[in-house]
Amino acid sequence: MKAYGASDAVMQVKTATSGRLYSGLHSKHFKHRETLMQAIRSILVVMDPQQPEGLALKRAKLIAGVTQSHLHLLVCDKKADHSAYLTDQQSDLLHEGFQATIQQAWNEGLYQTIIAVQQAEGCGLVIKQHVPDNPLKKALLTPEDWKLLRYCPSPVLMVKTSTPWTGGIILAAVDVGNSDSEHRTLHSGIVSHGYDIARLANGTLHVISAHPSPMLSAADPTFQLKETIEARYREQCKAFQAEYDVSNERLHVEEGPADVLIPYTAQKLSAAVTVIGTVARTGLSGALIGNTAEVVLDALESDVLVLKPDAIIAHLEELVAQR
Repeated sequence: MKAYGASDAVMQVKTATSGRLYSGLHSKHFKHRETLMQAIRSILVVMDPQQPEGLALKRAKLIAGVTQSHLHLLVCDKKADHSAYLTDQQSDLLHEGFQATIQQAWNEGLYQTIIAVQQAEGCGLVIKQHVPDNPLKKALLTPEDWKLLRYCPSPVLMVKTSTPWTGGIILAAVDVGNSDSEHRTLHSGIVSHGYDIARLANGTLHVISAHPSPMLSAADPTFQLKETIEARYREQCKAFQAEYDVSNERLHVEEGPADVLIPYTAQKLSAAVTVIGTVARTGLSGALIGNTAEVVLDALESDVLVLKPDAIIAHLEELVAQR
């Protein structure tokens, strides 16, 4: 199976360490696949001198402590000089045994700067702390965060809370009822990244899949009765569970809209991280993240890792190259 994530160049696996994350997992699925987080050689950490808690860097250190990834710290500012701040951060990281480089840059706007540096440095993951525009709407993403999630070719981890990952629940959101090849590949990436995070945080992976409500007008009789819909989804889930080693206790199949059920389930489980994917809606190049994902991301009170299929990643990399 092709590794899911950033470009092939970024996603080459460090074979010397690739088995370490999965020493405790027995699923046949993991015996022949590359561990995706291990393949990230460099992580771009967006730093904000105004945010003293440094949540993005905390998450980056947790991941890099396991994956041995290089950390590239970036401050996006065209006016003030943050070299002393960055040098201090780098010195601390080097003292702790991490590999770290630092940069201050500005290119048109915040999200353009982050994406330009991500491409130039070949970073396989971007980590950014979510800073709300309005404290009364603290979960809502800012316009700049939205553009970053839409246009960044690599996976983006948006840190929305200070909740520790250690020992927590990692929630992977998939659409089991959608079994076309693009969704299947995306599901593989979502669940694989979910297992990676669960492993490095000593946490537990749970999976949520929403299914549609009954519709009397549905052409397929299967979608007219709640019992038959759930039975059909459970059947599709069995194959999914077998492939990815997800027990019944860790699989949540619920009736209703995904944009309501994903945040509800994340809150019910007190999930530390929610992993979601997005498939482009054809013809809408500006809307690479669908409406469901937008509502979900605003409503979630956990950290969020957003993944995209390879075809979208390639398209976005072309757009960046044309700038």
